[in-house]
Amino acid sequence: MDFKLTEEQIMIQQAARDFAQTELLPGVIERDEHSIFPTEQVKKMAELGFLGMMVDPKYGGAGLDSISYVLAMEEIAKIDASAAVIMSVNNSLVCAGIEKYCSEEQKQKYLVPLAKGEVIGAFCLSEPEAGSDATSQKTTAIDKGDYYLLNGTKNWITNGGTASTYIVIAQTDVEKGHKGINAFLVEKGWEGFSIGPKEKKMGIRGSDTHSLMFSDVKVPKENRIGADGFGFNFAMAVLNGGRIGIASQALGIAQGAYELALKYAQERVAFKKPIMQHQAIAFKLADMHVQITAARMLCFKAASEKDNGEDISHSGAMAKLFASETAMNTTIEAVQIHGGNGYVTEYHVERMMRDAKITQIYEGTSEIQRIVISRGLTK
Repeated sequence: MDFKLTEEQIMIQQAARDFAQTELLPGVIERDEHSIFPTEQVKKMAELGFLGMMVDPKYGGAGLDSISYVLAMEEIAKIDASAAVIMSVNNSLVCAGIEKYCSEEQKQKYLVPLAKGEVIGAFCLSEPEAGSDATSQKTTAIDKGDYYLLNGTKNWITNGGTASTYIVIAQTDVEKGHKGINAFLVEKGWEGFSIGPKEKKMGIRGSDTHSLMFSDVKVPKENRIGADGFGFNFAMAVLNGGRIGIASQALGIAQGAYELALKYAQERVAFKKPIMQHQAIAFKLADMHVQITAARMLCFKAASEKDNGEDISHSGAMAKLFASETAMNTTIEAVQIHGGNGYVTEYHVERMMRDAKITQIYEGTSEIQRIVISRGLTK
């Protein structure tokens, strides 16, 4: 068991760190305040290969391992959690799902531009009445012979307004329950496909979250992913991998807040000495460091198991649960260490606290992760 990073991994980490500092940091407060999508920054992420990190180079990806992905995600999320979730969805949910389960024709048509970052993708599972209970799909895709007729609404869709390629989960046979669910590749601009207004959110405001409406959208048969009825298993398998992305995002938020709090504690003087020299503050920072290090190890373990071809439903859930809880706890304490300064935008930590909350909710709530983990204990 080697805890040392390879030279390539260190290089990826440094490239992500440099990019975050030079490209993401300068406008991050303004993008949050006005809910601005980081269009130019996402283009530069694509140029660096960050939008198709684990995709085989023959499909335009960088061909990197999952550890490198965790490292890059952490560095991006340390500065801008919104940019990190855009990157996570494109990598973990869209590209990974297409590469593993789609036909060669589908990969050439959809995966190549996604992995190169020429376009970005979205993953459409959640509905107004089907969040954690993903089997309760109300969106339907009725088989009409050479095409499916898609009707329904999806909500909370990251990249909803800016994506070009959408993976849409829909019910094709209600009587079969979860075995009657399919996944489809849908393109923006198809007749009957409309995008609702951008959501006004508590955090990750730079990311693009929308409801999507489908009204008699004709989806060609060749755009179904896998065999008939494969949709639910596809969605669950993709979300398993996706949890590493969100765990890494949460890890980055926590690490970013910790670094700011540590720096501030060494500069801020109270009672004639830096507050770091007061045990009340020093112990907070010690606890933060331990929790963050443990979260990082869980992320690395899940990523390593994924690269070894192992089932990561359990390790991914543990990483996602612990990293998201750590992000929330750490950012709350980072605000506390900053005192009044922590409550204003220019010190960043209040934004990080707002951003952290969503990591406990999306791609499987903390409660759902605990269900997954507890069921895995008796296998």
